[in-house]
Amino acid sequence: MPDLSLAGGMPSELSPWLLILLAAAFLGGFVDSIVGGGGLIQVPVLFSFFPEAAPAILIGTNKLVSAFGTSAAAVQYVRRIRFDWSTVILASIAALLSAFLGAWTVTHIPARFMRGLVPFVLLGVAVYMLRRREFGLEPALDQTVGWKQRWMGAVIGGAVGFYDGFFGPGSGSFLMFGFVRCFGLNFLGASAPAKVVNVACNLAAISWFAWSGNMFLGIGLAMGLFNIFGSVVGSRLALKNGAGFIRRIFLVVVGALILKTGYDAFTR
Repeated sequence: MPDLSLAGGMPSELSPWLLILLAAAFLGGFVDSIVGGGGLIQVPVLFSFFPEAAPAILIGTNKLVSAFGTSAAAVQYVRRIRFDWSTVILASIAALLSAFLGAWTVTHIPARFMRGLVPFVLLGVAVYMLRRREFGLEPALDQTVGWKQRWMGAVIGGAVGFYDGFFGPGSGSFLMFGFVRCFGLNFLGASAPAKVVNVACNLAAISWFAWSGNMFLGIGLAMGLFNIFGSVVGSRLALKNGAGFIRRIFLVVVGALILKTGYDAFTR
């Protein structure tokens, strides 16, 4: 395993490991930019390569990496997709604040209940989408945005932000599903607000982990650069292929999340 002796957490003899870590970051950014769930790739790789490191350090490093790619994807989507910015800003503020609350809560309350609940929630999302084959393919005709919709966006951002700070897996996917379901958007239209709110969640998490010293800064910055590359490729592919493509990838990622979170909850 790599030696973590250098300042900032960059292993001193990393050449063969670095290629795999950077590839994982690229693939994680690619998947995350389309539907979320990039941590499915990055987190297992980090835990495999650094088994002696504290879990909080590896989770913090993953959050740092993901923030780069999510921000790059948000820029790509915002430039091409229109959405009501007042709704996005309100949802982002709610997500930022509640993510801090979630991070604080997990230090006082065990996350076992959440671990057991998440796979069933994800299964419900998958069943709902499979039963409604047109879900997320075409936007609703009426997309009037008033204060009711803005507060609904804040509720979505706050709920997912708290979940992201408290537990985390699939936060981007939950955001996308929430915006499609509650605002009548298609998956492509939901990508822009989901990514912006996800950036807010990541900023809250990074602040928490950095303040507590739970982060490999060197590794995070190196992987973050490749996460950006993957994110740009993935978001451009999603913009090119549209809502149907995103829906299919979404179902694949949700299926993988069900297996991963179920395994974590009931076998560990």
